[in-house]
Amino acid sequence: MSANNKFSVNCLGGAAAGLVVSAMLAPACAQMLGAHPAASAAAVAVMQSAVPPPACSAPTGLARFTHPLRHTARRLAGGGPLVIVAIGSSSTNGAGASSPAASYPSRLAVELKQRFPGHDITVLNRGVNGEQTEQMLARFETDVIAAHPDLVLWQVGTNSVLRDSPLRPHAVLLREGIAQLKEAGADVVLMDMQYAPQVLSKAETQGMEDQIAFAAKEENVDLFGRYALMRNWHEVQHIPFETFVAPDQLHMNDWSYACVAKLLAAAITEAATRPIASAAHATH
Repeated sequence: MSANNKFSVNCLGGAAAGLVVSAMLAPACAQMLGAHPAASAAAVAVMQSAVPPPACSAPTGLARFTHPLRHTARRLAGGGPLVIVAIGSSSTNGAGASSPAASYPSRLAVELKQRFPGHDITVLNRGVNGEQTEQMLARFETDVIAAHPDLVLWQVGTNSVLRDSPLRPHAVLLREGIAQLKEAGADVVLMDMQYAPQVLSKAETQGMEDQIAFAAKEENVDLFGRYALMRNWHEVQHIPFETFVAPDQLHMNDWSYACVAKLLAAAITEAATRPIASAAHATH
């Protein structure tokens, strides 16, 4: 066997064995296999599949709620069934995921049941593709309040920005929705937009982010900062968009849905089991 052939086999064999090819070796493999396009493409595909996914992590402040989840805490303490409703648009429904089981509400149910074994926990997915805030509000009575939820996760804002809807009317609708959910006796957590190329290209993105954060603060409800979380992945952890954004450059994928669910479950768990003294301090 020639030296070139031996080197080619080593490149392919190492990748197939699941080894991480070093930055110095990978270019050499590509150059050596360059004379054989089919072999080169196969080598690149194998090497990419051998790279493990990044760890799911976030700074503590991005995975902790400001306010305790009092209704959720009482339900868990009493041993009764816990009902969570996830209301939103396509990124709640699960667009970009490989299956409904990979959506964030489905993954959240799995994560919470691991944290609270023996508890009856239901997470209802009430996401509808393409909806804006006004359409979600129209469904609150039948799709959210009728389920008597202890906790409502409201993902909002993205479609309004994508369609260039004015921000001022949206602020009114957001406050109206929060008031309805509070009146129904549920803990409320807002989830803001996703940090993805299509969202970043819109002029009103930062304005919407500011609006959602302000509404959460003024109405004393919690905010799960998905936008800041995903920005941290990209800008601080240097995770490329293709790792956590679907090919449409808008929706999340299996990895990011699972990571959001994991971090959200951790935040819910902490806020629902927070000591009374700490909880009282957090509300001031």
